[in-house]
Amino acid sequence: MQRLKGKVAVVTGASRGAGRGIALVLGEEGATVYVTGRSIRGASTRPDLPDTTIDDTAEQVIARRGIAIPVRCDHTAEAEIKALFERVKQEHDHLDILVNNAWGGYEDYDEAFDAPFWELSLSRWNKMLTAGVWSTMVTTYFAVPLMLSQRQGVVANTLWDWEPYTGGSLFYYTAKKAIRYMTIGMAYELRAHNIAVVGLIPGWMRTESVMAHNTPPPEEWCWTESVEYPGRAVVALATDPDRMEKTGRILQTRALGPEYGFTDVDGKQPLLG
Repeated sequence: MQRLKGKVAVVTGASRGAGRGIALVLGEEGATVYVTGRSIRGASTRPDLPDTTIDDTAEQVIARRGIAIPVRCDHTAEAEIKALFERVKQEHDHLDILVNNAWGGYEDYDEAFDAPFWELSLSRWNKMLTAGVWSTMVTTYFAVPLMLSQRQGVVANTLWDWEPYTGGSLFYYTAKKAIRYMTIGMAYELRAHNIAVVGLIPGWMRTESVMAHNTPPPEEWCWTESVEYPGRAVVALATDPDRMEKTGRILQTRALGPEYGFTDVDGKQPLLG
């Protein structure tokens, strides 16, 4: 049963990873999915990971009998974001689901991720701000008017969150914290318009990069999740008639699985840590 038949979704950063997985599940459930990102065939931002472009993602959605529209969009460029939603408006005149998954700062990473912040290149910080924090705000800015017109919608911002800070990457932690509080503020302002905004925290995902460079050991496999598991979480939220009760909350995919009764592609639910 296609529970999202007739719905329109935009998934940013959908060339690979969680973005791809979410797009696949939304398309499989019947939504028309705009698959956005910078990687297109012949010009991938990750040539070390073959077949990870928006064109590949769209083809996989279509192979599942879904509808996918790949749109090359640099979510650090205001004009390109604006053009994306002008196209959505022209072709569908509304938007039901927005997933902000675009991110930056990992390109050509030749430094220790958990190095002290003063030893890191400031380009990491700038990319996380522009391709993460800035892009989430500006993408939502242009998307929301297409939801206001029908007084309903779901915005999911993928993020990571841990407390207290005990090391890792201060750049990453700070940028993700900014998106967390942005999510809470957006939810407050959009509540009256029946638009739910949530932060979605995936667990340790078996992304293309993880599987290519850092395969989890067998004893830790039960703690991991596929890139489609967050997509199943988005579908559960989008089809929940009481989803406004969750607006403004930061939700873990691992907690949503048992609550809504969905499983991962292997029929299991990742262990809660």
